[in-house]
Amino acid sequence: MHDFHTHFIPTEVLGWIKDNKKSVNAQWVKKEDNKEEFLTINQKWGFELKKSFIDLDVYKADQEKAGVTHSLVSPIPQLFLYDFPLEISTEMSRVYNQSLANLVRESNGKMSALGTIPLTNPLKAAEILREAMNLGLKGAIIGPGLGQQMLSDSFFQPFFEEADKLKAILFIHPLLSEDPRLKRRMMPNLIGVPWETTVCATDLLLSGIVDKYPNVKILFAHGGGLLPYQIGRLDKGYEKWDLVAANLQAPPSEYLKRFWYDTVLWNPSSLEFLVKMVGEDRVVAGSDYPFDLCVWPPQEISDKGAQSLLEFAVK
Repeated sequence: MHDFHTHFIPTEVLGWIKDNKKSVNAQWVKKEDNKEEFLTINQKWGFELKKSFIDLDVYKADQEKAGVTHSLVSPIPQLFLYDFPLEISTEMSRVYNQSLANLVRESNGKMSALGTIPLTNPLKAAEILREAMNLGLKGAIIGPGLGQQMLSDSFFQPFFEEADKLKAILFIHPLLSEDPRLKRRMMPNLIGVPWETTVCATDLLLSGIVDKYPNVKILFAHGGGLLPYQIGRLDKGYEKWDLVAANLQAPPSEYLKRFWYDTVLWNPSSLEFLVKMVGEDRVVAGSDYPFDLCVWPPQEISDKGAQSLLEFAVK
């Protein structure tokens, strides 16, 4: 079984954070006696530093116990560092990517990885992506945009051009939503995360970006958010409004099948619906391990999705 949605923080990355704690405003706080310390970056993105995040032996043991034979490891979104100057996010990217490449080399084929890139500068992001894939990584995990800038904007064109040349996997993974209406009852995570994916996925679909960059393999976290469930509304808009149809050569429901989606949905009926809408070959097993809301063990429908996603990415 595969797990395409896992996160890990190598020792070198933790060391970099400690060495640069003032630059990134890193704080370690013990919140509860029965939990590990929480790491907060810039007083914004806090998370528990569980052993499974930072101890490779624990990570490997948990994956093996769950029956996972191959894991695709990603950096954690809290360490994208898009809020910081370019030199900081670039340095973090290089440290993270090299350390993950080292883990992959030592895994005897049991692990592959995605890198992180300084998305705020698309030219530098393209350079770092190229470096990462030369190290053996399969692509990159990126956020769903930068504030008001959507990934389909021409601003990101240099990055997508390079990703297309490299036939990279781009794993779209949001941070918590900052919508001020959601500051209660864990809603920034519960619905904010899939909402951010929904906005990004809808924009990318309607932009026709998969026609422009056909070699980029875009994987959406958390089952694609709300998009698959509302695809009928997009199809109706395609029929009625030129603004919806302008960049498309077929209805949105056809483009829905040209992306990939993980199985982090926690509900068998939701997962069944996703597979029905996009096909088995576009759904890959994922867990979001080891975050609190992980699906554990991951649910794999078949290995068709894994085969189609890795087809062009295998070195």
